[in-house]
Amino acid sequence: MILVTKWFGVFLCDGQKIKKYILFEKNPKIIAQKLASIQKGEILPEERELAQKRVQVADIRLAELGRPVYVDTSFIRPEDFSFSESLMHEAMVELGKLRTRESVQPDRLIIQAIRAIDDINESINVMSERLHEWYGLHFPELNDYAREKKYVDLIARHGRRENIIDEIGIEIESIGGEMLDEDLDAIRMLATSILKSYDAKEHFENYISRKMEEIAPNLTTLLSANLAARLISLAGSLERLSKLPSSTVQLLGAEKAMFLHLKNHKKPPKHGIIYQHPAVHRAPYWQRGKIARSLASKITIAARVDYWRGEFIGDRLVEELDRRRKEIEKKYPTPPKKTHGKR
Repeated sequence: MILVTKWFGVFLCDGQKIKKYILFEKNPKIIAQKLASIQKGEILPEERELAQKRVQVADIRLAELGRPVYVDTSFIRPEDFSFSESLMHEAMVELGKLRTRESVQPDRLIIQAIRAIDDINESINVMSERLHEWYGLHFPELNDYAREKKYVDLIARHGRRENIIDEIGIEIESIGGEMLDEDLDAIRMLATSILKSYDAKEHFENYISRKMEEIAPNLTTLLSANLAARLISLAGSLERLSKLPSSTVQLLGAEKAMFLHLKNHKKPPKHGIIYQHPAVHRAPYWQRGKIARSLASKITIAARVDYWRGEFIGDRLVEELDRRRKEIEKKYPTPPKKTHGKR
C-alpha cells in the first residue's frame, strides 16, 4: 500500500487502485493551509489517519510513516472527485498570500543587518576622511595619538586642541592653525554624527550576535557571529549555504579573483572571505590553502546541522579544525621550493 497526497486530498493506493481516501474541504483557503503545511515539511492529520503498518509513501516528507518510493500518481485525477481547475487556481492564489504573510525567515534578517553594517562602515570611512582633513587644519598631530572612534570622540567632546592635549596627557606644540568657536562647533557636529554611526554599528553587531546564536549556533562557534553572518549573506540564505559543496564555500567572496583566473589565466584563489578566520590568515602562505579547505568542510557540516536544527557540535568542529591545522603545520613546516621552467 502506498500513501499519496495530492492538492485536493490524501489517498491510500494498492498499485493504481485507490483503496481509501480523505478529500480536503472544497474551500480554497483551507486547501491553501494544507498545502502550506506540506511545504513546511509537516505531516497532515489526514496522512496520519490513513497510514498503516508497512505502508510506503510517495513523498520523502512522509518518511516517518513509511518507506519512500517513486510512484506515478497521475491516475489520481481531481475531476474524478469533483475538484475543478478553477478551485485549484484559487487555492494557489490563497497559498501565495498565506506564505507572503508568514514571518520573515531569521537568516533574511541577518543578511539585511550585515549589509546595513557594510553601509555604515562606508559612511564612517567617508565622513572620517572629511573629519581628518578638516580638523587636521587645527590639530594635525592628533592622528598620531588617537585612532578611529577615539579620534572622533575626543573631537566631539572637546573641540579645541588644548583640551584634548590635557586629556591625553601629552606635551606637544601643534603646527595647526587657530579656529573660531563657530568653526570648531561645525567640526564637532560632524564628529558627533560619526559617533552616532559607530553606536549604530555596535548595536547591529550585538543584534547579529544574538540572532546568530539562535539560528546558527554551530557556525557561530566555528567562525564568529560576524563571519558566519557574512557567509550566509554571500550564499543568499542558510539553506543555500547548507547545500553548497565545501569547494564552493571555500571561495565565497573571491568571485572577482576567480573571474580574473578564468578570463586572464591568473593564479586561482585559494580562499574567499574565510581568509578572515584566524586559522587561515595567521597561517604561513603555503599552508593557507590546505587550512582553508579543511575549514570549508567544517563550515559545510555546521551549516547543514544548523539548517536542519540538529544537535550542537560546534565545540567538536573547532577541536577537529585545530587538530587538522596542527597536522598541516607539522607536515608542511617550510615553503615549497620554487620550480623554474627550462628555457
